[in-house]
Amino acid sequence: MNEPTEVQILLHDGKPAFAVLPIAQYEALCHREDGKRDTFPHEVVKMNVLDGYSLLKAWRKWRGLSQTQLAEKAGLTQAQIARIENGNTIPRADTLLKLSAALGVSADLLWEIATPESADCSPT
Repeated sequence: MNEPTEVQILLHDGKPAFAVLPIAQYEALCHREDGKRDTFPHEVVKMNVLDGYSLLKAWRKWRGLSQTQLAEKAGLTQAQIARIENGNTIPRADTLLKLSAALGVSADLLWEIATPESADCSPT
């Protein structure tokens, strides 16, 4: 399942700190093709905020999918889905795009954003 990718991981003190990816992949992570921004259904927000689910888990449950079903749709393994949902691994850009396509949402809605300022995907 490890496909070649152009993403580069930059380390700081021996730990992953930044992911550098081609601008086309970055833009695909931030925007839908039709130019509209997806929004969060109330139920997804509730599961994320009140129930403490990761965004990926909240979207998966809202779509009525098991981890195995999502894994099959995204071309991943159930174990990969579990590790991402539990915060044990950070998905690569290509994995995030596969999950995005499988769930039918833009990729930026699947990943936690640390601060409100980072929600803007415009290059600085």
